[in-house]
Amino acid sequence: MIDGLGVAGWGVGGIEAEATMLGQPMSMVLPAVVGFKLSGKLRNGVTATDLVLTVTQMLRKHGVVGKFVEFYGGGMGELSLADRATIANMAPEYGATMGFFPVDAKTLDYLKLTGRSDETVAMIETYLRANNMFVDYKQVQAERVYSSYLELDLDEVEPCLSGPKRPHDRVTLKNMKSDWLSCLDNKVGFKGFAVPKESQGKVAEFSFRGTPAKIKHGDVVIAAITSCTNTSNPNVMLGAALVAKKACDLGLEVKPWIKTSLAPGSGVVKKYLDKSGLQKYLNQLGFNIVGYGCTTCIGNSGDLDESVAAAITDNDVVAAAVLSGNRNFEGRVHALTRANYLASPPLVVAYALAGTVNIDFEKEPVGISKDGKEVYFRDIWPTTDEIAEVVKASVLPDMFKGTYEAITKGNPMWNELPVSASTLYPWDPKSTYIHEPPYFKDMTMTPPGARPVKDAYCLLNFGDSITTDHISPAGSIHPDSPAAKYLKERNVERKDFNSYGSRRGNDEIMARGTFANIRIVNKFLKGEVGPQTIHVPSGEKLAVFDAAMKYKNEGHDTIILAGAEYGSGSSRDWAAKGPMLQGVKAVIAKSFERIHRSNLAGMGIVPLCFKAGEDADTLGLTGHERYTIQLPTDVNEIKPGQDVTVTTDNGKSFTCTLRFDTEVELAYYTHGGILPYVIRKIAAEQ
Repeated sequence: MIDGLGVAGWGVGGIEAEATMLGQPMSMVLPAVVGFKLSGKLRNGVTATDLVLTVTQMLRKHGVVGKFVEFYGGGMGELSLADRATIANMAPEYGATMGFFPVDAKTLDYLKLTGRSDETVAMIETYLRANNMFVDYKQVQAERVYSSYLELDLDEVEPCLSGPKRPHDRVTLKNMKSDWLSCLDNKVGFKGFAVPKESQGKVAEFSFRGTPAKIKHGDVVIAAITSCTNTSNPNVMLGAALVAKKACDLGLEVKPWIKTSLAPGSGVVKKYLDKSGLQKYLNQLGFNIVGYGCTTCIGNSGDLDESVAAAITDNDVVAAAVLSGNRNFEGRVHALTRANYLASPPLVVAYALAGTVNIDFEKEPVGISKDGKEVYFRDIWPTTDEIAEVVKASVLPDMFKGTYEAITKGNPMWNELPVSASTLYPWDPKSTYIHEPPYFKDMTMTPPGARPVKDAYCLLNFGDSITTDHISPAGSIHPDSPAAKYLKERNVERKDFNSYGSRRGNDEIMARGTFANIRIVNKFLKGEVGPQTIHVPSGEKLAVFDAAMKYKNEGHDTIILAGAEYGSGSSRDWAAKGPMLQGVKAVIAKSFERIHRSNLAGMGIVPLCFKAGEDADTLGLTGHERYTIQLPTDVNEIKPGQDVTVTTDNGKSFTCTLRFDTEVELAYYTHGGILPYVIRKIAAEQ
């Protein structure tokens, strides 16, 4: 988000962050800079979320992994700072290292709005102007030179959503119904569910708390206003509240079995919703404030009502979630919502009212008013001027000042937690939340050096767009999973399983949760979906963790085959730590997402890229082969980006690019990972 403020910064993996805390500098290849020119202004009724989903699709198509994106042009003056932050915060989804907005008059306006003194703002402006870092759009702009260019006329942005399985699969609102119907038809994939024609209209009847109810494909069961930036943006938040007011005034209601929630990204949001008098309308529709921060977007929506869950499961219903989050990867939002659409907060309210994504808002009513008339989308959608009027009257500097002053005080429960006076952490062997990790077990002061990968088996064979959510899910722990078995053995009841995200301090659970996503597609399983694989020597079908342990116990190395964009999504360090604990020695992919590739290097896993035009399929690799990676044993002979030969036991041979991108990453690898490297370095300096 800070890049929207003109503060240059970007996300790193947790592994890099840990090393930096211990004094290790970060290394990176100097990035290309993509210039993204904005012109015009957004049309009436079009939101910042519509813009960000459009930008995300464009940048993902352009290819910006490992690059900086800088926004410029006359259209910048039409974007509020909150709108810019919404775009900047989606950088992981479009793949860039950062999406940067230079400081201009709008930035200074935001600083004043959020309670900074006139003296501070004047000093910032003077300093930036003196250093040629302030952009004044009233003056003629010099043409800047970028590595590549993109352009968007804001006037062309249309209301839209993204889904049902990836943030860059944008669908315009007017095409939503036809796109949904084609998704039902299409074969299983990013845009398909392969529901037979004769089953597409099937209606499942169930009883919800004693009342007869029905559910069918495309029905919304989760509607969540959630996500750090969308729920910190006054325009879309107050826009959602205005939709709620108009709907309530007409007597519209949300079906009681739809799980609705509102999780603001900032405490200020509650203040301006209360000041506007609109929170009560959101409450009336079920959008009560449930907390602040990550909820549904990270899989923390909680369980659906048992009757709804049973109706979905028993009838194989493709149920939908509509959320204002950044990410909708498979299995992330909820185990029972196979279709997950990203949308602006006001659209989330509209879809909650409609109760289905199988609707054409231009032609079909959202609901029936209290006087029996059909109510259409246009009847409840606020104008840009209506929203601006409420924002101006309700969002005030004192709200930010008050919230910021209290932010460091914490809350009583947090402040009263007992803290040990010891400088060493007192590990509790009985804890199922925090467990001493094995990263330094059997570590010597001598680095292990380059390690051969010889006759390794393939643990998993993937296609494109395997995300960090597929690799290391953060959501609920499935009752039949290896992680659940571990918890049950320690007398943890099902209701207390919590989520993988909450238990990420326990390596035993996280190793078992690695590749445990219920929607993961592994080519070994030939059409089946789920967290299992084939143990090649025996032909057994096992949970991925169980197969990995079997290979480990037999003394075999393992590798992973993958397609393009391997490791996209959240910067989740467990997506590298987990495979390392499972015994994975290398990943061979068409391309990697930036943070995940560096995390693999940081855990001592070898990242290799197929040559352009090649992948596992074109090379005829099935994953049933055994793989030997011909890395030099002398570390001085290994260079970043060098060619490496991979051979198989059935006579195949192909060349890959070694994706250690810097000498520092090579050093991490020869030390067995970044953490042993840092410990040895600290010890040597003592």
